[in-house]
Amino acid sequence: MGKTVLITGAASGFGRGVAFGLARRGHKAIASCQIWPQVTELRSAAKAEGIELQVIKLDVLSEIDRAKALELDIDVLHNNAGIMESGPMAEIPMAVFRSVFETNVFAALALAQGFARKMVQRGSGRIVWTSSVAGLVKVPFDGAYAASKHAVEGICSAMHEELKPYGVEVVTVNPGAFRTGFNDTGMESMDQWWSQGERVVAHWPVRELNKQHDPAEMIAAIIDVIEARDPPYRTVRPATAEEMVRKEQADIWERKASEA
Repeated sequence: MGKTVLITGAASGFGRGVAFGLARRGHKAIASCQIWPQVTELRSAAKAEGIELQVIKLDVLSEIDRAKALELDIDVLHNNAGIMESGPMAEIPMAVFRSVFETNVFAALALAQGFARKMVQRGSGRIVWTSSVAGLVKVPFDGAYAASKHAVEGICSAMHEELKPYGVEVVTVNPGAFRTGFNDTGMESMDQWWSQGERVVAHWPVRELNKQHDPAEMIAAIIDVIEARDPPYRTVRPATAEEMVRKEQADIWERKASEA
């Protein structure tokens, strides 16, 4: 039987791919977008492909939008909306740092709390958080985003244990570097403020992101997690990223303060 799934941040990237994929597989996918022009574009794209897709406006930072979304009855929340702001931790403006946490942590948690309460009352449901490999390892020059995803990891591990007795499942999906455009613009984001003051720490070295993976792999993995009867708590893709995470987490126990 098909599931009713709300996907946040579905205008592009993983969210869009998951929404289309779920709809094609017979689920009731509800794709949410931050702004109205994205809603219009996504509806047109779905219609052009003959896909039955419900598209709504949901700016996760908006209390009004979140309240409207919470009127929905869903089986699964895919908490996917997020932003990336880059820059060395010694230089990144606090307003920029806070903006990352407002979207990736606080707004996402507010939405998860609202649906968790409904799921607990019903005795079933699943919350799938898009975390990141950046939430599991060190990421120089992308510390704000990594810190927000480390926070997501802490939230999810707690929610997993807290909601398990009520029949509500909490799991994470942790993408590495995929060609969605998210990483490219995230790297570029620090250029907006870098020249607006005296800097003492180096800029992120300019380099082409030419080793990113096909997002279809991650999209398929997320759909599997949403559909599975008993999915793993954590799903990391690609496999090389999982290997890197496991090695770095083991190595960190022996790391010295002077080591990179």
